Amino acid sequence: MNDSLVIIPTYNEIDNIEKLIRKITEISDYDILVVDDNSPDGTANIVKSLQDSYNNRLFLEERKGKLGLGTAYIKGFKWALEKGYEFIFEMDADFSHNPEDLLRLREACVSGADVAIGSRYKSGVNVVNWPMGRVLMSYFASAYVRVITGLPVMDTTAGFKCYRNRVLKNIDLEKIKFKGYAFQIEMKFTAWKMGFQIEEVPIVFTDRRVGVSKMSGGIFNEAFWGVIKLKLISWFKKYPKYNHA
Repeated sequence: MNDSLVIIPTYNEIDNIEKLIRKITEISDYDILVVDDNSPDGTANIVKSLQDSYNNRLFLEERKGKLGLGTAYIKGFKWALEKGYEFIFEMDADFSHNPEDLLRLREACVSGADVAIGSRYKSGVNVVNWPMGRVLMSYFASAYVRVITGLPVMDTTAGFKCYRNRVLKNIDLEKIKFKGYAFQIEMKFTAWKMGFQIEEVPIVFTDRRVGVSKMSGGIFNEAFWGVIKLKLISWFKKYPKYNHA
């Protein structure tokens, strides 16, 4: 079995998913798990039609409805841990993350990082095709997270990551509270509080060309208030430290 798994949550990504699967398998030997939230556009059917072509490298988990980004990843994490993968990736389905950067994230973990983050803001602002208002909102959202939590990460809301197996084994996934983009912050914050080594790998983020963004006011509000909740929780909760010895 391969030691690397790319988890891709999907909801109505029929325009992107086949091209993304083909690109990942073209540039790497990583396995792929698609977690689909009952996409009415037939995204899951596209994945099923491709499975026979990829010799047990392409997997599909179907859920009964649109249950949230965080729960999709947690389902994927548990699946990956059960199968024994060592390097476990988060990746969007819309090509905003360059598949070739998967190799760089894995290399960062091979070289010592426990969590490697594909960072839009590690070396300036590297975002393509976003309106300036959204760039500023995202950039200052990360600054807000750093101020409130102390998390020493430039791109705190990034959704392109590679985890070592030991990180996800030691985090109590049942206690991760948030479902939207606050999930991304909570996972980084929890790993940091536990003493795992986090490394940011500079990437260029390109906004989707086809399909519809899943960003909403509710997701933004969850992230805004969720950061304050995380800080309050951290005052009262003792995070177990991971022993690197």
